[in-house]
Amino acid sequence: MFDLADFRSVLARNRGHRGSSPLERAMAIYEPPRFTRSELEREFLRLLEASGQPRPVTAFNVAGYELDVYWPELRFAVELDVYATHGSHEPFEEDRRRDEDLKLAGVELTRVTGHRLEREPRQVMDRVARLLEQRRRQLGTW
Repeated sequence: MFDLADFRSVLARNRGHRGSSPLERAMAIYEPPRFTRSELEREFLRLLEASGQPRPVTAFNVAGYELDVYWPELRFAVELDVYATHGSHEPFEEDRRRDEDLKLAGVELTRVTGHRLEREPRQVMDRVARLLEQRRRQLGTW
C-alpha cells in the first residue's frame, strides 16, 4: 500500500512529466496541514515547498527532543531559531547539548535563524537543498 511519502518520492523523481502536476495538486488537497508553532516555521515551509524540496514532517520527536522540521528517511533536521529564545546563557548551552544528543542519535542537524531567513531566503534554501543532497549521498539514498 502506498502512503503519502511514497507518492512524494515518485513525484520528486518525475517532476515535469505528464500527470505529475495534477497528482501534486491532488496531494495538496488530501494532505492535512502541517503543525507549526510559529510564523517563522510557516515561512520556512512555504519557501521549502517553493524550492521543490521534499516535504518534511514537523514537530517530530527524536531522542526526547521535538524537531522543528525533519526528514525521517534522511535523519536530517532543520531547527529554526530566533535571537529572543537565547536571551541568556542557559538556553544557548542547552541547544549545544541538544545538538550533541541528536548527533549521537544519528540525526544530522542544521540551524537557520529568523534573521537569515528574512534577509537571504534564496541562499538559505540553496544551502538546505545542498545539505539534503549531501545527506542523501552519505546514506546512499539518492
